[in-house]
Amino acid sequence: MKEGTTILYATPTLGDRVSKYSESVSLTIPQPIKDYHARIIEEKPEDANYMISNFEAQALVWLARLVGAKRVLEIGVYIGYSGMIWAHAIGPDGKVTGLEYEEKYAALAQKAWKENGYNNIEVHVGDAKETLSTLANPSEPYDIVFIDADKTGYPGYLQKVLEMSAPGAKNRLLRPGAIIAGDNALRKGLVADSSAENPHLPADFAEEGSWNARAVEAIREYNAAAAASDRLETFMCPLWDGLSLARLVD
Repeated sequence: MKEGTTILYATPTLGDRVSKYSESVSLTIPQPIKDYHARIIEEKPEDANYMISNFEAQALVWLARLVGAKRVLEIGVYIGYSGMIWAHAIGPDGKVTGLEYEEKYAALAQKAWKENGYNNIEVHVGDAKETLSTLANPSEPYDIVFIDADKTGYPGYLQKVLEMSAPGAKNRLLRPGAIIAGDNALRKGLVADSSAENPHLPADFAEEGSWNARAVEAIREYNAAAAASDRLETFMCPLWDGLSLARLVD
């Protein structure tokens, strides 16, 4: 979600003010990247919500630098905003690899990266369930994988990432201690509460074949699988739209 506000306070207004204050005293995102975020909101209102917020971006930069990340894998690129965030976080000597299903989004992302001088980002176009396999046996393992793609694919992405990061494997996808971050892990609170008491409950949620219902169920499955895995240590951050964080123990 592009908005940075999470209602954890008595009123939405208070939550918005706390979020804006927190953003103001957190690390700085380069202005050209913030300008690109603002431009996408203005030019693509129909799907700009696919972007993370600037506030969440600050947290991801801090996280990457906390763990000393130099290689980031991003599943779901959209128009390249978060790719630039990761590239900024890890520096020009690092590498960002993106997987994007839509060719039109990948093209827009590549254009933005070039215009903003980020030369350490690459993108593979296609279904991530298939393109993930092309990354087998990397020369160096990744430090972070960020999942922000089709929500119904989350359980499969997690399973594939873990399979490709087997303990003791010579050329594993993720290093021991790597971070797996899954965005939209609470889905407007629907993952925790999809009753009629949730004001964000979609009108079609109870209908057969509802995409919203399938997405929520898939994220529940993802969260449960991560929490149950003895290979992962998990933390659910209830900010933004929910950010699932998991550390690969082995």
